[in-house]
Amino acid sequence: MPSAVPQPAEQLEQAAKQANKADQASRTGQTDPSRATVRPLRRDAELNRRKILEAAGEVFATHGLDATLDDVARHAGVGVGTVYRRFPDKEALVEALFEERLATLVALAEDCLNAPDPWDGLARLLEEACSMQATDRGLRDVVLGTAYGRDRVARLRGALAPLARGLVERATAAGRVRADLNHTDIPTLMLAIISVADYTKGVSPDVWRRTLGIVLDGLRPARDTTAPLTVDPLGEDQLDDVMRAYGPSPR
Repeated sequence: MPSAVPQPAEQLEQAAKQANKADQASRTGQTDPSRATVRPLRRDAELNRRKILEAAGEVFATHGLDATLDDVARHAGVGVGTVYRRFPDKEALVEALFEERLATLVALAEDCLNAPDPWDGLARLLEEACSMQATDRGLRDVVLGTAYGRDRVARLRGALAPLARGLVERATAAGRVRADLNHTDIPTLMLAIISVADYTKGVSPDVWRRTLGIVLDGLRPARDTTAPLTVDPLGEDQLDDVMRAYGPSPR
């Protein structure tokens, strides 16, 4: 039997390049589009992305943005490497998760600014914005803080300030709020109300609405009556539970 004819060097080099390209493609999932294995890989990647976003929403809502990507991966039931392949850092995950929620808040503020009665618009913004953040610590951290959120999230957050200014100026001009109210009071009032929600959620989840009612009465100009409070006050035992829960988290 005749011996095999050795391949020329250039053919060997080309064969090596093709083998290397095939190996890289198999690692990254970038294989021949005509192969039947590509579509399941892409579906799995999308399913993992959705799973990660859903888990992140739940983790951040409960623990705020101090939660880590390890926490998200654990809750999603995937490896942390899978999270990093979809989102290279926590900023990217925050951007993907909260852009839509912030856009909803901006749309709410715009709608409130166009309310026929400026007082109704301001009161509605405070109530609905606090309601959104009372059950989502992550959203609160994004709205009221600047440590997280870049690009689209930062632009949306920046859009809220002029809308709040417009609401306060409009209500002040109409004599519907106290004359010394400033638009910078709005985020601090929201922070105070949401802090009440944070500490009382395990005892009386809606008591923050009572606090909101008291705050709204304080924003009105001189009046003869006060608005009724729609939520009962905390009982003595409930207050004790809340005060025991207050303080720095144990390390």
